[in-house]
Amino acid sequence: MAAELKEMFNKKFYERLATAFNNADENFNTTKFIDEVTIGLENRSLNERLRFTSITLKNHLSLDFKEAIQLLNKVIPNSPTGYTALIFPDYVGQFGIHDFETSMEALAYYTQFGSSEFAIREFLKHDFDKTIEVMKVWANSPNHHIRRLASEGCRPRLPWAMAIPELKKNPSPILPLLTNLKADSSEYVRRSVANNLNDIAKDNPKIVIEIATKWKGHSKETDAIIKHGCRTLLKQGNTEILKHFGLDSSNVAIANFEISTPKVAIGNHLEFSFSVQNNNEKQQTVRLEYAVYYLRQNGQLSKKVFKISERLFEPKQSSDIIRRQSFKLITTRKFYTGQQKLSIIINGEEKDSAAFELID
Repeated sequence: MAAELKEMFNKKFYERLATAFNNADENFNTTKFIDEVTIGLENRSLNERLRFTSITLKNHLSLDFKEAIQLLNKVIPNSPTGYTALIFPDYVGQFGIHDFETSMEALAYYTQFGSSEFAIREFLKHDFDKTIEVMKVWANSPNHHIRRLASEGCRPRLPWAMAIPELKKNPSPILPLLTNLKADSSEYVRRSVANNLNDIAKDNPKIVIEIATKWKGHSKETDAIIKHGCRTLLKQGNTEILKHFGLDSSNVAIANFEISTPKVAIGNHLEFSFSVQNNNEKQQTVRLEYAVYYLRQNGQLSKKVFKISERLFEPKQSSDIIRRQSFKLITTRKFYTGQQKLSIIINGEEKDSAAFELID
């Protein structure tokens, strides 16, 4: 995904961006900007391209910060939207720390064209309390993009962004904000709340379990937030959260577990199958998962859980499951040849396991 996004920062994009700036300010030198911003472009990562763009813009705008923001405000509606629009909030995050009010107004505006979720973290780092108070106000905005920023911007472990140590240690400052958004009319916002809860659960599981108990039954939408926000706890087999969702494994059994490819070449698929049966005399929700214990460079096994399905089984109902797990080379995971392990998980409990060998 990062590779695909990186390619959005290409010469054609910079030509469109430069034209938009020149249309708003005839003194903006399009040729000089394009020449400078594309030097060494092919050697830069996604985040390096983003940051270099905002720095290059700064070098080509002979304006103070307030004046620059006024110009950026004119340009952004006529610029490409999506990930490349993050150059505008990034400009604020890099050069606006000294002007808090102007920066907050700009970030709220820019998030409607892309997202200010990364840039706001610069201000959380610089003045945590003051920034959190602004984000609480954003949570009441009539604009769903701004409400979403209120939640997404304060995620303790936002992917591709700096973590917020204060919130990893103690998320209580943002709990009122999340509570305020738990029944938001926008799914875009509610999903952000769920992702925030999932971040919190990684460091403070008890807090999220308490929230799940308090919010349960508030609405169908809030129940969905809880479920998505507890996904890490479910994958970890947390007993309290399994009980919360009625996931009892005691009378659910598996049979005929088989790995049909006991030797798997890197680049191919692991194939396996099993049967699952609800032995209860009543309906039972069954969450099916499997875990791959990958061999690491140090010789230890590292567990990763994958969800198959979660659905209601009738009394004595059974189902046959066939699955494939890819060992295609990807940038985010390095495979090591040797013995690995696969286990089948029913409602958080590992029911059976078997070894397989990964070969070149």
